[in-house]
Amino acid sequence: MRPFPKLHDLLVARVVVGTVLLTWAVLTGLDMVLAMVDELRSVGQGSYRVFDAVTYVAHTLPRRAYMMFPTAAVIGSLMGLGQLAASSELTALRALGVSRKRLSVSVALPLLVLTGLMMVNAETLGPWAQRSADMMKSAARSNDMIVAQYSGLWAREGETFLNAQAGRERSEGGDTWLELNDVRLFEFDADGRLASVAHAKIAEHRTSGWLLRGVRRTYFDERAVAQADVDEERWDSSLDAAALAANASNIWRPRYMSSAELKEGIDYRKRNQLDASEFEEYYWGHWFYPLNVLALCLAAIPFAFGSLRSGGLGRRLFIGVVFALGFWLLQTQVVKLAAVYSFDYRIAYLVPPLIMLTVSWLLFRKRSG
Repeated sequence: MRPFPKLHDLLVARVVVGTVLLTWAVLTGLDMVLAMVDELRSVGQGSYRVFDAVTYVAHTLPRRAYMMFPTAAVIGSLMGLGQLAASSELTALRALGVSRKRLSVSVALPLLVLTGLMMVNAETLGPWAQRSADMMKSAARSNDMIVAQYSGLWAREGETFLNAQAGRERSEGGDTWLELNDVRLFEFDADGRLASVAHAKIAEHRTSGWLLRGVRRTYFDERAVAQADVDEERWDSSLDAAALAANASNIWRPRYMSSAELKEGIDYRKRNQLDASEFEEYYWGHWFYPLNVLALCLAAIPFAFGSLRSGGLGRRLFIGVVFALGFWLLQTQVVKLAAVYSFDYRIAYLVPPLIMLTVSWLLFRKRSG
């Protein structure tokens, strides 16, 4: 047997990759149009204009392409194989002795190459572009706040500068508040000299105002430096907590981080006895991404040898959407159960692909029977 690829492998790969890329472009384009419509609602806030909104959405393209690829892969594969089935090319290949397994390999290998490119995108270009977009948007909407890639959130009130390395909105018993972690406050005097630096483990903003926990404050005089440690300290500030919360949610969104950043976030939260489940969810989602794509496409391939042969474009599209939507709903529910019952996310991400691969195997046996 001659090694891969043969002429029929290239034929199948060319048709499938072509339809996948076309489907991918359409789905990503629709997603960007919807995002642009939603982004226009923010126009007019601060110095945020229509051009800024267009720039923001353009920067999110790598991330949106990554998210849309699994759906595009299964729909595009079914469309391409349906096209080959409708023209009897699959029948001709089977008559020449090409097995169903070999045809599946012809489909899976080029899709794995595209999946590999998306994995690289998710670790490099996607997070960088999303972070750049969020930094630009935050700076345009508020003149007193900036977002730095490696130093977190910065905000200014008068002669005081705030820096937070992590943060999120928290809620308990109907009460919602903003919590910032690893916070530093730099206070300057009227002459522009540094008067004090305060490091707080946690800064909370509630209805009563700001509360700093675990504070070490360093005072700088002309000829001396003094330190004071306090468990709790009130901070009189009129910083816009809503704007801080919006920017914090933009910076520390786990779903848009690379796996390396997610791992750092998990380690940070476990060291500080914070909840790391959201970071773990998206961290393992990155690693199971290739398996999801492969399982979806392999489960759909058997339809090319039966129902797609006589079906039209609408039928192929419907089956593809059903597979993609069904898989997404199944995985979402299993992952949510993992969060509620605190079992390993790796199991949660492994179950849906195994179900889809089992479906594929059973369908192949049925078609071969």
